[in-house]
Amino acid sequence: MISPVAWVRGRLGERGAALALLVALLALAAVPLVALPATRCEVFGSGCHEPEREARADAVAARRAPTPLEVATRGSYVALGDSYSAGVGAEATVADQNPLDRCHRTSKAYYHEVSQAFRFPKGSAFWACSGATTADVLKGRGGEPPQIGRIDSGTSLITISIGGNDVGFSRVLAGCVVKLPWGEGCTSQGGDIAGRMAELRQSLPDLLSKITARAPGARVVVMSYPKAFSEVSGVGRDNISVGDQRWLNARAYDLGQLIRQSVLEADARKVAAHAPGSVEFVDAYSAFAGHEVGSKDAYMNGLTVNLSALEAEPRSYHPTIAGQQALARLFIDQVKKGPGRSLS
Repeated sequence: MISPVAWVRGRLGERGAALALLVALLALAAVPLVALPATRCEVFGSGCHEPEREARADAVAARRAPTPLEVATRGSYVALGDSYSAGVGAEATVADQNPLDRCHRTSKAYYHEVSQAFRFPKGSAFWACSGATTADVLKGRGGEPPQIGRIDSGTSLITISIGGNDVGFSRVLAGCVVKLPWGEGCTSQGGDIAGRMAELRQSLPDLLSKITARAPGARVVVMSYPKAFSEVSGVGRDNISVGDQRWLNARAYDLGQLIRQSVLEADARKVAAHAPGSVEFVDAYSAFAGHEVGSKDAYMNGLTVNLSALEAEPRSYHPTIAGQQALARLFIDQVKKGPGRSLS
């Protein structure tokens, strides 16, 4: 049998056979190397690197820290706290004024705007309760179960206002504003407030520690209290002096600083332990600037007195519907912004 090479030589001669061989080699060289990955790897002796680069890119993407919004919205949202979170003073419906509702949760509380601003795959829940203290959040109040029992490892966002009842602001305001013959007055209550502030300096960090232990991956956003008074004479119907207004605003500021410090320390503990989640502070002190009690467009209710009981009604010095909307904007902005550090 004649070999192909001999056949080509017979037909083309030695020179023609050499030319045919050269054409064949050039054709092989024209084949793209990407179509022959094994040949390319063997020829260059360095292995195939393209899959390795893709794998490295995937690994980098997998290690990317989630955004603050992703952390906040990967589970459920729960609103905890006192009357400022429950929405007392922002009543809009008959149901909002139900005397049998011990917690006085209203339809215009900031919770509703926050829960609608984002999508929470595990839902949202509203458990703030009027009159709540740090102890009430842990143990329950007036037949209500403990608020802390409403959160768990699936909770990704918690909002809370707490501390005002611990320092007795409602009693302080009564002494300053209601002006009963047996009232203590305003500034004379300073010593009592200082003592209760010292107690809160212990109880608030403990509460935050228990909240973060029960919902370890959550972003816990803690709000301070807005300044209530414009510090001008003739505020509403309250007949409260400018000096007393300044003193009350200063106590609200002091309380806010105590809350801020407790929050910063709680978040620092998370950072030191490389723990997920965060504890964040929302400064509401100036949230009602230009809209304090007595202004044309007030975000805070003035004094309403229950004459039969000779006491201020709960809605006194609590945010109006517009005030709750202003607080909602603060929370929504904070949820988007985050704690200013990476989250895992």
